[in-house]
Parts: sequence; structure tokens; C-alpha cells
Amino acid sequence: MARLMWTQLQLPKIYRQLSSRLLFSPIPEAPVMSECRYVVTVHDLIPLRFPRWLSPLTPYHRYYLPRVLAAAEHIICDSVATAQDVTDFLQIPASKVTPVLLAHDASHFRFLDLPGSNYFLYIGRHDPYKNLYRVIEAFAALPNRSDFELWVAGTADRRYTPQLVAQAEELGVGSLVKFPGYVPYEKLPVLLNQAIALVFPSLWEGFGLPVLEAMACGTPVIASNRSSLPEVAGDAAILVDPYSVGKITEAMQAVASSAGLRSRLRELGLARASRFSWAKTGQKTAEILQRYL
Repeated sequence: MARLMWTQLQLPKIYRQLSSRLLFSPIPEAPVMSECRYVVTVHDLIPLRFPRWLSPLTPYHRYYLPRVLAAAEHIICDSVATAQDVTDFLQIPASKVTPVLLAHDASHFRFLDLPGSNYFLYIGRHDPYKNLYRVIEAFAALPNRSDFELWVAGTADRRYTPQLVAQAEELGVGSLVKFPGYVPYEKLPVLLNQAIALVFPSLWEGFGLPVLEAMACGTPVIASNRSSLPEVAGDAAILVDPYSVGKITEAMQAVASSAGLRSRLRELGLARASRFSWAKTGQKTAEILQRYL
């Protein structure tokens, strides 16, 4: 709340003091009751797709965000899927929205040619829309599951993580499903490089950075065929129906049992990841801003 008040009351003063002609906000916040001209970035509308009634993000996206976007000069989105959500949920004209895909740090996320390990990997939050309960169920259905582990990395969430731990125990894979917690940024490349595959069948993503970072490491990717993930993965991943536990299991089994498939996905992923760069993202963003200066 303090940040929103600062944005509405103090930011316009700074705008005037600097004789500014345009404000760029890399998040969907801006002073809506002022003379400020602005361009904003929308990363996703997940709180509208999967609302949590006690979360402050729900009223934020339902009441404040539409006003911000209606008054914006232009709106940048992380993907075509998010741009479509902006037009569908908030009735913003498509001509006012431009998707600009994100990128990864190619000097950090890269193929390290390390010995492989026996774990499937998920990286991210533990919210229900991340679909982890189906990932755990799919892992438990592997015919040779005792040969593998499933690592669910990411900061534990007391609302959701205990339920996932309990589910793994109920399915008889409690000793095989690991929750290593938050993984520091500097350790992510090794973690990704040694995984059998990144398993990321999220129900919805604004972009899906873990998919791109995994491909940049040469790690096979199993991802959802919904939202922005096909935009990121292209033909370099196994895309599955995230609502089908059986399809997730089939993909995990296929990757684990075929060295040839892992090698092909590695090469496709590395080639796909090389098409993304922050230079391209920055250039496209600068071109949009230049139009409104």
C-alpha cells in the first residue's frame, strides 16, 4: 500500500520536476490520476485466471490494474499469451499491446557437460496453478519410479508445500520426492545440467523463465502446451496437456528411458535458447518507448 501511495502522490511530482515526457514502468503500476504519460509492462494476469479471494493481488488486478492499463500510452507484455489475456480480460484494444519476449543470462545458464544424475527437476513457486500435485502423481505412476527422484525446488510455502509433502507420502514416494527449498542463483546451472529433465507443466505462465534457462543448459524440458510455454519452447521440448497425469508420466518415462531422445532435446533446446537475448528484448522495448517520446 505504501508503494502504491508513493506512485500516486510522489511520482507525479518527480515527473514534473524532471520535465519528463514519458514514464516507463517495468511493472503494471503508474500514477493514474495525473498528467503523467506512461508505458507499462504486464507480466501475467494469473491472479485473474486463478483468483485467491484472500489475496491482495486479486482486487489489485480486478480494480487498480484496469485503470492503469486504460490510461497507458502503450502496454508491453512478456508473451503473446499475456497480450491476449490483456485484451480478453480487460478489453484493452490489441493495437495498444505489444508482446516482447524475455531472455536469459547466456553467460550463466549454459551447457556444462557434467555427468547426469537421477532426478527430475521442478523450479519455482509451489502455488496450485504450478500443477505440482499432478507432477507428483505422474512421478508416482512411473513403472520404475524407485530408480529416480523428483526434486521440487523453490521456497517452501506453508499454504501449499505441506500438502505436497503429504501427497508424496500417501502415494508411497515420500523418500523419492525431495524439497530442497530455495536454490541460490549461482547453483541453478549445475542443478539444471545434471537433471534428467525439467518438468514444468504449469497451468499458466506469463513467460516461463525456468523453461528457457533449462534449454540454455541443454536440459530436456517437459512443459505445458498451454499459455506462453509453447512460445518459449517451440519444438525443443515435449509439450503435454497439463491436466493429463498420464501424458506427464509418459513424457517423463520417455525421456528417462531414451538417451537418444535426451540428446535430441539437448541439441534442440540449446539451439532454441540461442534465439533469445536481452539485447533483442531491450531493443524492442526501446523502439516502443521511442514512439511515444
